Amino acid sequence: MNGDLLNHPNSYKAKNIDMKKNIKSTILVLICLLTVTGCRKNFEKINTDPSTYNPENFDPNYTLTSAQLGYSGSVDLGYETWRANLIYSATMIQGLSSVIGYWAGDKYLLDARYTAAYWGFPDGTPTGGVGAYPEQVRPITDVMMVTKDKPKYKNLHQISRIMRAMIFQRITDLYGDVPYSDAGVGYYEQKYYPKYDKQQDIYMSLLKEVYEATAALDPAGDVATGDVYYGGNIQKWKRFGNSLLLRMAMRLSKVDPATAKSYVEKVIGNTMTGNDDNAFLTGDPVGGRITANRNSQVLLGDGGEEHYYVKWSNTFINFLKSTDDPRLGKIAVTKLYLTAGSKDQNPGANADPAVQKGMPNGKDLSQVPNRGITLEPGYTGLPEYSSPSAALLRRDGKTFVLTYAESELLLADAAQRFGIAGSAADHYRNGVKAAMTYLGQYDPAAAISEAVANAYVDAHPYNAANGLEMINTQYWALTNSKLDFYESWANWRRTGFPVLTPVVYPGNATNGTIPRRFPYPVLEAGSNTKNYNDAVSSIPGGDVLTSRVWWDKN
Repeated sequence: MNGDLLNHPNSYKAKNIDMKKNIKSTILVLICLLTVTGCRKNFEKINTDPSTYNPENFDPNYTLTSAQLGYSGSVDLGYETWRANLIYSATMIQGLSSVIGYWAGDKYLLDARYTAAYWGFPDGTPTGGVGAYPEQVRPITDVMMVTKDKPKYKNLHQISRIMRAMIFQRITDLYGDVPYSDAGVGYYEQKYYPKYDKQQDIYMSLLKEVYEATAALDPAGDVATGDVYYGGNIQKWKRFGNSLLLRMAMRLSKVDPATAKSYVEKVIGNTMTGNDDNAFLTGDPVGGRITANRNSQVLLGDGGEEHYYVKWSNTFINFLKSTDDPRLGKIAVTKLYLTAGSKDQNPGANADPAVQKGMPNGKDLSQVPNRGITLEPGYTGLPEYSSPSAALLRRDGKTFVLTYAESELLLADAAQRFGIAGSAADHYRNGVKAAMTYLGQYDPAAAISEAVANAYVDAHPYNAANGLEMINTQYWALTNSKLDFYESWANWRRTGFPVLTPVVYPGNATNGTIPRRFPYPVLEAGSNTKNYNDAVSSIPGGDVLTSRVWWDKN
């Protein structure tokens, strides 16, 4: 799971973007995290010397690309995606399961290196240089700062505001109170040791930023040439911004329902209108590991034996089987890999829904009762458990960022919860259908027709009596299928759906409860000491896996 970003060539097939023009900013990002943690030696020089990095020596469009690649996991060399999205989020939320010893998530064990990975410096040293703050926050803040009040970059500036807000939503959802207002501005404002903002304040700012930026997007303005999601299409960005605002607002549905409702009302009628609006980034294996689809890279076993030992959770597979969900035959196969020693996929892998079998969470390869997978009733071998299908795991595959199906299910939640946004049943139907038909964007082999999707929702109509559970269980199934387990975990914490049975693994760190947040990186205690100590002292329950972020009131 190690690697030097600068040793890998940069490329992006769809846009043919010359990332070399952004190499100065990338080098600096990898050398030192400017505003959050990191090297005190030569800190001021690195942050202020205009000969190393300044608004005159790079095109902000290329830096937008860097931030988008970072958010989509394409430049993290496996750290954030492997550790935070897959090892932890995916297994805690019972989307995936693994018996590999270092997959700590569904065993509720704390590996401080892994929970720190999304933040940055996962190796425990500043030279690690990967993580959300160096690879996402710094470049997108640069774009936002250098395009401010420049008419030729009007739209690029607004897109950078939206992107920065989306980046910070994930960071604060994972950790709670985090550096926000001071983050990424070391060069501009000489703030090298940023304070931790309260999550409530962060969310109020995120809502304001996305609302204002989306409204300011101008179809007659500049085209953001570095945009690898939409190619600078402003109408799509407007719908994206409104859908993101919806997601942010609904995160507050329990802690601040009045604010949630007021922002949902602002976006009604202006969110995504179909799967053509889905935002995604397409991987490019020709460009090397740096631009390959990161989920695929990990789950195909590029760095370990995940190809053989990571399966769909039995919780997820059993849900799909319980309603004859047509997604089951598209996203799951048995016998994809026949031995741990070979990464060659079996051309005879079985996609028959009837034979799919999820693997229990919280198991390992020991011979200890109630722990060892081989001691499970009905165990016949690891190949018999369902793997994500080859259609979902392509090095040139898509990393989905935000989808129409998500926005429709969130509107259904708002309609059911607040009595706004129209018919909950209609939005639910639209969301479930889109959650099936979008799979064809992964690969034609995964496509589900409109007719099949319609037949499914006809057979399983919306029922207001348990509407919130139906909506948010479908949201879980959708975000699992798009391998966005960050979002699966966040929405489960918000709503409590689906109802999950925790595992009880010996020596777990949570007293047998599903974790609620990631602790702060230990490195912060030494590099941003006062602000770190202030933040830790204000966390009810302490800086542990079981403490809750501000909006988590379920």
